Amino acid sequence: MPETLLAFCGTVHCERGEGPLGLVLHGAAGAAGQAHTLGFSGRAPADLPQALAAPRVEVLGDGRYRIVSAERTWLLSARAVHVSREVAAPFYRALPPRTVPLSKRLFWRTVLALAGSRAGLALLRALRR
Repeated sequence: MPETLLAFCGTVHCERGEGPLGLVLHGAAGAAGQAHTLGFSGRAPADLPQALAAPRVEVLGDGRYRIVSAERTWLLSARAVHVSREVAAPFYRALPPRTVPLSKRLFWRTVLALAGSRAGLALLRALRR
């Protein structure tokens, strides 16, 4: 019974490569629709299109994988598979923003207010020298 490695949702872009990764799939996956990248260390199928609609990647064993899409199914062999997901959004949602110190806020507010007038710009230039 094949095991599902990754089920994409929406359009997935297929990128062929000549280097170590012969095929890279970019798209959203999971319930939250996070950006995922799935790279195969093997040759891409010759008839694989540039974009797929909601494909599912299954592990068949012995370095064989199956990409199942609404259009059809592709089989490929790869020495390894690399899965990565974009974690920046959930990471920064979990961390509260750092509050800016009052002295720094007052400094920049003053500098920007001075930069808004000719006299203020002249004063800033004189202080810079």
